[in-house]
Amino acid sequence: MEKIAIIGVGRLGLCLALNLEACGYHILGIDLSQEYVDALNQKRFQSQEPQVSDYLHSARHFKASTELSRIFEEDIRTIFIVVSTPSLPTGEFSHAYIDAIIDQLEQHGRRNSAHHLIINSTCMPGYCSSIEERLHALNYTLTYNPEFIAQGSIIRDQQFPDQVLIGGSNPAAIDSLKAVYGKLCKNSPRYCVMSLISAEMTKLATNCFLTTKIAFANAIGDIALKAGAEPEKILEAIGADSRIGTKYLKYGFGYGGPCFPRDNKAFTHFAGKAGCHMLISEATDQANEAHHAFLTERWLKDHEQQEEILFDSVTYKKGTDILEASQQLKLAEALARSGKKITIRESPDVIKQLIDLYGNLFSYQVHEN
Repeated sequence: MEKIAIIGVGRLGLCLALNLEACGYHILGIDLSQEYVDALNQKRFQSQEPQVSDYLHSARHFKASTELSRIFEEDIRTIFIVVSTPSLPTGEFSHAYIDAIIDQLEQHGRRNSAHHLIINSTCMPGYCSSIEERLHALNYTLTYNPEFIAQGSIIRDQQFPDQVLIGGSNPAAIDSLKAVYGKLCKNSPRYCVMSLISAEMTKLATNCFLTTKIAFANAIGDIALKAGAEPEKILEAIGADSRIGTKYLKYGFGYGGPCFPRDNKAFTHFAGKAGCHMLISEATDQANEAHHAFLTERWLKDHEQQEEILFDSVTYKKGTDILEASQQLKLAEALARSGKKITIRESPDVIKQLIDLYGNLFSYQVHEN
């Protein structure tokens, strides 16, 4: 049975590992925390992400380790890198975690047989090409293969992707990656194969377009409310045009979470380095801020000073435990700091996060399962 290593088995990497294990691969997951690795191996780890705990409990050919050298001891030749690329103050991504892995691979020397390294992490355009030559000297092929998934449905999104994006130039490596997805996918996705930098741009540009669509929908909704019109009906009619479509064209909170805001800023930064001014992405961020201001003003006017306002969820997306760049939470905080009584109904884990961050700024109710 073929073996695959996944370096970085956090939220996204663990989902990929368990999905690949379920379709027949032997999986070695590499992570830094011994406590976390022990919890995975002993199947004690409980995830908020749907299906993950069940998949982990059922897995028979998944094991985790803190030792990257086990990849070579077990002669694993297909290696995914699924580690974080945090945003820097400039908006671009830090590749420090990937760089550290490449340094370790160099320390283990040149491989006698070809190894295939697949970078799954979101990277700045141009990064993969910058390390390709280093890896080639070690007898590695390199492809870039970011995923288009949503928190709260990662397992399913990996099984039913609209597209599989592959950046690279080595035909054998590309074919081997397609073979992996042939087993993983339960649908028939479109394979989009291109150069490394084109794939890096595609990942960012896709999310930039989605943020633009969200910001546009909210701007139309704000104008409609000001004018006494019907936001939902207007947007439904716009989305009925097959050239536009209804996905991400709803009136509601602005975009947030761990991907959209930072990808938008990263693409704006990359465009500037390329000598272009990405006006649309800049305007999208501005529109998202303007929509937050509009909602804050409207909610302040629509609720009496002593009226309790209940937020049924303040994670960036209901059903997740992620507060990063949550527009719902941003609104709740703005209202609370303006003197409104805010009650948040959430899961115990999220409430603990909120208390750590905000203390008694809010009142809390626990979601009933």
